[in-house]
Amino acid sequence: MHQSQTTGATPPFDNLAARRMREALGMAHGHVAYSLRASYGLAYVTPDTVAAWERGQLAPSSAEVTALAGALWCAPSELLGAAQTLREHRLAHGLATQDFARAVGVEHAAYVRMEESGAWQGNERQSEALAELLRLGARDFTAVTGRKDRLAELLRSAVTARWEGYVRPVLKLVPLERATVEDVLDRLYGEYHTRMVATLSWGGTESGAGHSGREFLEGIVDEFWELVGPAGD
Repeated sequence: MHQSQTTGATPPFDNLAARRMREALGMAHGHVAYSLRASYGLAYVTPDTVAAWERGQLAPSSAEVTALAGALWCAPSELLGAAQTLREHRLAHGLATQDFARAVGVEHAAYVRMEESGAWQGNERQSEALAELLRLGARDFTAVTGRKDRLAELLRSAVTARWEGYVRPVLKLVPLERATVEDVLDRLYGEYHTRMVATLSWGGTESGAGHSGREFLEGIVDEFWELVGPAGD
């Protein structure tokens, strides 16, 4: 059995979906392998390779997923699991890096560097184009562009200090209305301090209050998006 012969990160392949697609078309592993060789030039792909993909023993590369989607008459996104990274979202839309970079208005080499690092550096216009092209809500946009950790830092500082000074920094990370961010930061601040006071009021110790506070801070990004509600989708 030959291994995949392309380089680069493996996309989140849904092996069970690939099997369902093939069986729905009444194709055997050999039929798929033949199509990949004849139509897409993947001469090294054998029926055993296709079977290994479906069993999860091997994971196809991004180029192989695109070719497999063509052989199975489906979109690449139908063969992928839930996309998490910028690369995975791009692959789910079946876009080459050159086409994607052009669509969002970024020089190709610069885009490739951003995708590989997981840190989006585009300006506001390019970020809007990115979100529109990938159909990302504010929450997914923040995660895909590698801003989640920075958002967590800002939120923790906002609830332990004066939240008003963190509105603008948060707005630079998340595509939300200012009023929404102000309201959510205010509520997070209130919730954090209410927990701290309540722990002590119930006869808890300072260490107990500290534990409750740390627990809240650890999940603060999820708390933030929960309060944002539908505006983050």
